[in-house]
Amino acid sequence: MVVRGLTRAAAGALLLAALGMLGGCDKAAGPASGAFRAVDITGADYAKELGLPDADGKVRTLAEFRGKVVVVFFGFTHCPDVCPTTMAELATVRQALGPDGARVQGIFVTVDPERDTPELLKSYVSAFAPDFVALRGTPEQTAALAKSFKVFYAKVPGKTPDSYTVDHTAGSYVFDAQGRVRLFTRYGMGAEALAADLRRLLAEG
Repeated sequence: MVVRGLTRAAAGALLLAALGMLGGCDKAAGPASGAFRAVDITGADYAKELGLPDADGKVRTLAEFRGKVVVVFFGFTHCPDVCPTTMAELATVRQALGPDGARVQGIFVTVDPERDTPELLKSYVSAFAPDFVALRGTPEQTAALAKSFKVFYAKVPGKTPDSYTVDHTAGSYVFDAQGRVRLFTRYGMGAEALAADLRRLLAEG
């Protein structure tokens, strides 16, 4: 799925809404045991590494997050709906997982490095969780990483040079605690389904 930014207050509202949706999470029957709700891409030969700098300029790799389940999402801070909803949902799921939520790492990769400054990115992701990481490369680095993840994005002109939007793949990649890509979660899958999948990966260790 492909889609066409966000205040701290808006992030809080999205978080509360998602918490409401998770109310009956543990009681839901769900699919048959052993089946992930997201698309299982275990063994895929893409989405192997990150290698972009964070908002502080430090290059981040998957290896440094070993022991955690990592969720990687490509988006942009001016995105009006899918991006903030996705990040708020992930923050909510971490809360629902209790102590295990600390072993879930959210990573936001901007596809709009032109407008998404390091300062803006740091403020954006911290509105959802203080330890979420934002990555920002050069346009060339961004294109290369997106290609390696099979992520599509394209600038859509607006009425003024600065009012453009960005169409982009609306889904997240999930890596297990050993740093292996395991799942692709489609936008709209829901917090309950995501929580179930992350819980299962966390149980694998």
